[in-house]
Amino acid sequence: MKRWTRRAIRILCHDLSLAALVLAFLAVSAGVLTAARYDPAVLAAIGVTSPEPLEEDLAAAETPFEVADPASEPESLNVTTGQIGKGESLAASLGAQGVGPAEIHVIASELRPLFDFRRAQPGHRYRLVQDESGTVLEFRYFVSRLDGYVLIRDAEGESYTAKRDSVELRPRAMRLAGTVTSTLHEGVVALGERGQLANDFSEIFAWDIDFSRSVRPGDEFRILYERLYRDDEVEGEVYVRPGRILAASYRGGVGDFSAVYFEPEEGRGGYYRPDGTSVEGKFLRAPLRYSRITSRFTERRHHPILKVTRPHHGIDYAAPLGTPVWSVGNGRVIYRSRAGGFGNLVKVRHENGHVSYYSHLSRFAKGLKVGQAVSQKQVIGYVGASGLATGPHVCFRIARDGKYVDPARLQAPPGPPVPPEMLPLFESARDGMLTSLDSVPVKMASGSDATTSTR
Repeated sequence: MKRWTRRAIRILCHDLSLAALVLAFLAVSAGVLTAARYDPAVLAAIGVTSPEPLEEDLAAAETPFEVADPASEPESLNVTTGQIGKGESLAASLGAQGVGPAEIHVIASELRPLFDFRRAQPGHRYRLVQDESGTVLEFRYFVSRLDGYVLIRDAEGESYTAKRDSVELRPRAMRLAGTVTSTLHEGVVALGERGQLANDFSEIFAWDIDFSRSVRPGDEFRILYERLYRDDEVEGEVYVRPGRILAASYRGGVGDFSAVYFEPEEGRGGYYRPDGTSVEGKFLRAPLRYSRITSRFTERRHHPILKVTRPHHGIDYAAPLGTPVWSVGNGRVIYRSRAGGFGNLVKVRHENGHVSYYSHLSRFAKGLKVGQAVSQKQVIGYVGASGLATGPHVCFRIARDGKYVDPARLQAPPGPPVPPEMLPLFESARDGMLTSLDSVPVKMASGSDATTSTR
């Protein structure tokens, strides 16, 4: 027994990743459970199970996660941390901290199949663990806040294992509510959150609301979502970005809309209205995230280049050069080439006689071919100004049975609703999330009047 005990201690000392893995497992488990503090039905509906009721108050989750600092390492281990400076190589950075050439060679040669340190850039961070004789036990190299590479010496001390290393993100539930003053994006940012959350919110209601022209000052929005955190050995717990939206509502001149996230099948979820119908339609309202509409569907438009008046059977969406353009619905590519004044053009055939057109592209999506099946929101090309165009935009058109129709007026059938056998679970989840969402007071999204909550 003593022999096995000593062997276990030796493994833990030389394979620090094992202890880290245990800590990561406990941290992720805790993070998942704090992602939604509702009744068990709500948790089950979003893919989380809990053996006992969870506390309603999330304030305790604000306590920074404890991480080991170099001073807490066993005295026999030497821990070196650093950051690549401007014009500096990894060898120079490590050498300046007393790491020998032999150890640097081990690191560079073992990780070379995954990362060539000649591509090291200023700001890249590293962490080196050595034993008292200077042998490299573990080396971690971070190319970003989330991604990096790790080199670990095995328990027997005979070889190394090198692999990519991605930081685990832990979710924590958050509620945010505010009033639009100018745009939805500005309203969300004014509450202290990233603009990405506004983009995700608008995508949920993209089939019901045109956020480029339907939003008005005074409109109210509420969002129940996950904030994703990581652990940093220097900074402690760090907020990375907003995660999945669990429930959302928008109330204004355009109408009242609500949606909740639900998984009819484990791992396969979507957004549904309170009555169980899908918020998703067969076609998206727009094929990209755009800056503005420069021309609408009309029978008479003065062409800016040809200087003649003729029909414009599409909608022109202006956006920065290179903005991804996606298919508005499931279908099959029937054209991918140059097409005169349309420039680079992609055509996708959908069911029920519909064909969508995407023109003036700068380039096509890599690997896109005629005959290829594409799914809704799959990138098919990028915004450009090819053909007869005065600036970067995409001209989006839809034809039905060979005749152009106004995309803005197209009434597409909705996606599948919640299966009847899942309705009881859906209704329980819906009630819990919407009750939590609606309990947040909404005030003007400015200064101290902005409202956020971790409850």
